[in-house]
Amino acid sequence: MATFKILCTPGDGIGTEVIAEALKVLARVEKRFKHEFQFDEEIIGGAAIDKYGEALRSKTIAKAKASDAVLFGAVGGPKWDNPKAKVRPEDAILGMRKQLGLFANLRPVKIHPLMLADSTLRREVVEGTDMVVIRELTGGLYFGRPQKRWEDSRGRQAVDTLRYSEKEITRICHVGFKLAQQRRKKLTSVDKANVLRTGQLWREIATEVGKQYPDIQLDHLLVDAAAMNLIRKPTSFDVIVTENMFGDILTDEAAMLAGSMGMMPSASLGKRKKDGTGIGLYEPIHGSAPDIAGQGKANPLAMILSAAMMLRLSLGLEAEAACIEGAVDAVIVAGYRTPDIAGTGSSVVDTVKMGDLVAEAV
Repeated sequence: MATFKILCTPGDGIGTEVIAEALKVLARVEKRFKHEFQFDEEIIGGAAIDKYGEALRSKTIAKAKASDAVLFGAVGGPKWDNPKAKVRPEDAILGMRKQLGLFANLRPVKIHPLMLADSTLRREVVEGTDMVVIRELTGGLYFGRPQKRWEDSRGRQAVDTLRYSEKEITRICHVGFKLAQQRRKKLTSVDKANVLRTGQLWREIATEVGKQYPDIQLDHLLVDAAAMNLIRKPTSFDVIVTENMFGDILTDEAAMLAGSMGMMPSASLGKRKKDGTGIGLYEPIHGSAPDIAGQGKANPLAMILSAAMMLRLSLGLEAEAACIEGAVDAVIVAGYRTPDIAGTGSSVVDTVKMGDLVAEAV
């Protein structure tokens, strides 16, 4: 029996609902495979602001560092949506990534054959889509300094700084190339080299790193062309690597290829051990969705699939991860859907029932 420590941070909105279903599924995995998952829970985001006056406490960071992995729900909502606020719910996810040294966000985008009709694009365009987008997490506009707002005789002004170092670009490119070696051996590096100095540095370093991987086909795309091709010919992509803000935008676009963000998991990773494992943060990409919170409409599959990624990438439990993914497939094949992915002839179920079905399939 193996024992693992997992910190759960449900957060706000539907984050609390979907993480409950992931824990339900993990409990079945724990029983079937004879492991022990030691779960701890911490309040983060808007809920933490309300209770503690800060989105991410030092106590929470300490618990995260002492854990094997972190399951993260979602943060934010209209209640805390004040751009002038000194503390915001999003400080929780940004701070967690920074404090844990999580510099690479992996977002797989694969469309289930039975859900092709749910995509907003034609079947012949999206069929066969299978890619992973790797987003650099700790550099770029979200962390560059100076970053401030002020007002003077010319009116209100603001500045954000886009900055990248050679080290930051090099390490994320290595992640991309190594993943491409495990897949179809194609890497697309996305930048804005025709306008931005950081984009020119990004392309230069990606090219240099690529020489260490002669078995990988490296392509460069400007971010606007990449956005277009995600819609025009998504099957042309295998692995995409890009900077923080571009990755933030492109991954949400890519998620809609499958018809709903409720199907898209993600993993945020840092330095890995020799066996390939290491602490990571696992979260669905859909956000807190306050408009449907508490209504039983949230799709827990992205959170459940994020838990599967956790088993594989942080705990080294490949068979257990595959079991969860197989259970999700079985439920989809059986015709069950939450409202966001419901189609003609499907059986619509609520959040809890979907979690129950996946747990039973495990």
